[in-house]
Amino acid sequence: MNIVNDITENFGTLYHPKSALVFYETIGTNTDVYVEHFDMDSNGTPINAHPLTVKEANILAKALKTDEEKSKAFLKPKGILPTNILHINPSEKGTVLWYTKAQQRQLYFVDSLGISNGKAQVPPMLWFANKNSLSVFALASDRRPTEKTPLHYAPFFNIYEKGNVCMGTVSIDIKNSASVEEFIQAWEHYFFNSYFSHSLCENLTKKNIVTLWKDLINTDKPFPKEVLKKNNKTLKNLL
Repeated sequence: MNIVNDITENFGTLYHPKSALVFYETIGTNTDVYVEHFDMDSNGTPINAHPLTVKEANILAKALKTDEEKSKAFLKPKGILPTNILHINPSEKGTVLWYTKAQQRQLYFVDSLGISNGKAQVPPMLWFANKNSLSVFALASDRRPTEKTPLHYAPFFNIYEKGNVCMGTVSIDIKNSASVEEFIQAWEHYFFNSYFSHSLCENLTKKNIVTLWKDLINTDKPFPKEVLKKNNKTLKNLL
């Protein structure tokens, strides 16, 4: 996929060297440690060596504590857990399973598909993501799915048969401090605000996928759920 919105604000932050610490230790049975603090000039060269002050030590401790708190905040809800969240695994990469009801979304297509950009109704969807990858599936109804709910192929371009999404050149940047609400909002943004460009598998829908979206785009037609195809998986297969 190619992103259509300006997402430069999501690119990694560029850090510049500002200071350095050097730890000295005496040799012998009773070792002693001495810490020296260096400032950095514009070229990144250590200058102005001096003993680490209490103020500088407190600033360092505060910075380390803030980073630790951010890592612990990953995938924590801001308040009461949203009802569309089905499962959370707050590991290092983290995974979230959630669903969305049928809704109208703005969609973007590359010119070669011959489909106009615009708004259209999309089916209920099941989303499964970690920090680096996304898989999507279609659902037959807006009801909250259970472990036994059958899954359907998602009727979109840029999706492999197993449901994983090819994000192309889109730069994915999920923050380590992202709440679960921010996490799912970011992934839905990446998916729907990118250009759909090509079909990665044939016959994911019972109707030609190009014709399907040509018929739906810029209309108020509900998504025709009868075109969805089951993929012989249930929600439980994702857990």
